[in-house]
Amino acid sequence: MGSTRISRRVSAPRAAVYRALLDSRAVATWMVPTGMSSQVHAFDAREGGSFRISLTYDAPTGTGKTTAQTDTFHGRFVKLVKNEQVVEVVEFETTDPALQGEMTITIALIDADGGTDLVAVHDGLPPGVPAADNEAGWRSSLAKLAALVEAG
Repeated sequence: MGSTRISRRVSAPRAAVYRALLDSRAVATWMVPTGMSSQVHAFDAREGGSFRISLTYDAPTGTGKTTAQTDTFHGRFVKLVKNEQVVEVVEFETTDPALQGEMTITIALIDADGGTDLVAVHDGLPPGVPAADNEAGWRSSLAKLAALVEAG
């Protein structure tokens, strides 16, 4: 099981970043790597609440984990500390054993000069998910998150 750790400075207060992590419309905008579109099927942003999201490749050459071009995953919010931390457990909806298994995503928000330092740790990556690909996707998504909250 692999792991990635990504840091990003966001020029916005922790409260704004935290809200964007738990708002389904915001998540549909930012939690999608470049070259993909997002559909939020369900989203209950509370401890114990669940969510289900699909990410679909824009180009027909993209290879999905759930269907030919789509990655669908579901999960639950394990821990929410207002303006400080979001912990989720997620799992791809797939029949491929190399892509199965629960992953834990922990996002910490720390006050920083002029904004917020966001640290995202993704633990338990299945063997079929290269850490470099996961990191690239998260970097792309966090850039979108930053752009969203910095725009106000």
